[in-house]
Amino acid sequence: MEDIAKAVHGFILDEFLPGEDPAELTATTPLITGGILDSISTLKLVVFLEEQFGITVEAYEAGVDHLDSIQDITSFVQSKRAA
Repeated sequence: MEDIAKAVHGFILDEFLPGEDPAELTATTPLITGGILDSISTLKLVVFLEEQFGITVEAYEAGVDHLDSIQDITSFVQSKRAA
């Protein structure tokens, strides 16, 4: 679980928040509702998750319910891997 969170945290910092203080991005920071991710960056995140963790994210899953925080993303990836 921690490996997933670390990988996602690093990806978001590198891709969408370059130069930001890593400590400012917490497990519960709102990504979509907070304006960090827009539709294009959410798509980039989905591609990253699929490639990094070997999962398939359906179109209806690529939204606020599953991708709005690192905590949400970690739980989502774990559930997809377990299925």
